[in-house]
Amino acid sequence: MSYATQKLAEEKVFKDPVHRYIHVRDQVIWDVIGSKEFQRLRRIKQLGTTYLVFHGAEHSRFSHSLGVYEIVRRIVDDSFDGRPEWDASERLLVLCAALLHDLGHGPFSHAFENVFNLDHEEFTRKILLGDTEVNEILKRVSKDFPQKVADVIGKTYVNKQVVSLISSQIDADRMDYLQRDAYFTGVSYGHFDMERILRVMRPREDQIVIKSSGMHAVEDYIMSRYQMYWQVYFHPVSRSAEVILTKILHRAKALSENGYDFAQQPTHFKGFFDGTFTLNEYLALDEGVLLTYFQLWVTEKDPILADLSYRFVNRKLFQYIEFDLAKDYMKMKELELLFKKAGIDPEYYLVFDSSSDLPYDFYRPGEEGERIPIHLLKPSGEIRELSRESEVVEAISGKRRTDHKLYFPEDFLTEDGKKKALKKQILELLK
Repeated sequence: MSYATQKLAEEKVFKDPVHRYIHVRDQVIWDVIGSKEFQRLRRIKQLGTTYLVFHGAEHSRFSHSLGVYEIVRRIVDDSFDGRPEWDASERLLVLCAALLHDLGHGPFSHAFENVFNLDHEEFTRKILLGDTEVNEILKRVSKDFPQKVADVIGKTYVNKQVVSLISSQIDADRMDYLQRDAYFTGVSYGHFDMERILRVMRPREDQIVIKSSGMHAVEDYIMSRYQMYWQVYFHPVSRSAEVILTKILHRAKALSENGYDFAQQPTHFKGFFDGTFTLNEYLALDEGVLLTYFQLWVTEKDPILADLSYRFVNRKLFQYIEFDLAKDYMKMKELELLFKKAGIDPEYYLVFDSSSDLPYDFYRPGEEGERIPIHLLKPSGEIRELSRESEVVEAISGKRRTDHKLYFPEDFLTEDGKKKALKKQILELLK
């Protein structure tokens, strides 16, 4: 028996609060889960700084990745099995891609990426193709199997059915994180009838379609996604924590470049500060490492690094106001000047942040950006794009919603001390 078709002597299961059980029958999948690169995902939170707002949001990218795998397993083993439009030889490939799609995420994901100009998808590819345990396991299937998995995750694989199961506007990734994040944050927005959606998914040519009888379940899914983004993912308090985290890393990097003598040398960050880090150094960083440094930096001699670290560790976050930088550009310049006069560095303590989301869209000829629309399969066999059939989806299609905030340390402006008149002037401007 080849390694690709080898089954476990007995099925393994993970107890899961979202899917009840996650089933593993394939030796390859079991071995990949046991690899050190995949186990690292236990130490990366799925929702970054959101745990500082919703205290239950401590779940990891490990559990999310297992959830995405389980959804795809149910689709290919239950909904698609035996259908002539589905190529069963792609089964193991799509299962591995589902399991490994988030492998390259760093600690606090997007904030960390922004500071060091990194791309987690690029690191997923490097881990899959590099000198890693995961690569060794995948190569046992075939020499080109790691590349195939990387191509599926990178959306370049020739079989678009396989790609759309992992990455589209209704894919296993979104179906898991909406439900999982709703469960752990305690909100009601992210729930939808996934069972119904899985029952009405069908493979067709180079895409996945939904039987038109399941349209209302898809509408519910899209509205759940819309609500989750604005109530959870873009929550302004979570964004405040992310702003502070970003500024901590910016400050540490600036100090290192200027030869600052750290009381606790940032050994784990040296390669990131000068751009010389290796893949192993990237994999050695997790959120436990970052939080340890933040706790140590609370006592650093540099007042900005110490203050920002204290704020993050002890949840003393920035206040915020609605602020449109395009309209209020001159006010921003005035605020920056007043902050400097008050002895508060605006580079670290006056931060504009913008969040934006497009809940659903379809391909528009001549526009940039790849969009894989959701297609409905009519009883006649005709395939129709979702927003052409659903008034609910049509109402939000192509409508990008953007939220602008300005973050600042209100406590610095209200505390007793010098320059009270100047600080009062700043507060009046901010109001």
